[in-house]
Amino acid sequence: MNKAELISHLAEMGCHKKQAEDMVETFVITVTETLQGGGEVNIAGFGAFMAKTRKGRTGVQPQKPTEKIQIPSVTVPKFKAGKGLKDALKGTKPAMAAVAAMAAPAAPPAM
Repeated sequence: MNKAELISHLAEMGCHKKQAEDMVETFVITVTETLQGGGEVNIAGFGAFMAKTRKGRTGVQPQKPTEKIQIPSVTVPKFKAGKGLKDALKGTKPAMAAVAAMAAPAAPPAM
């Protein structure tokens, strides 16, 4: 599923396509800014987004295998799956029931 398909799927669940697009874009921006700031984004039952620093190392120049090059350290994004996601993929937990319960709109308060 790509970004456009995700937006269409969210729009089918009861909101306007523009609202769904704004939600996805806001989520991406929020996660990116949080990781840039050194933070972590945890979504209970789904997983955690984090930034890790990969150490620098000595590598081999691909065009000249006898020549060594220094590869600098770099910060990379990581995702660690949560228990709910792992269980759903293993088939031990019905994923659709959990997602449907979370996504179902709350009933309006009785008057």
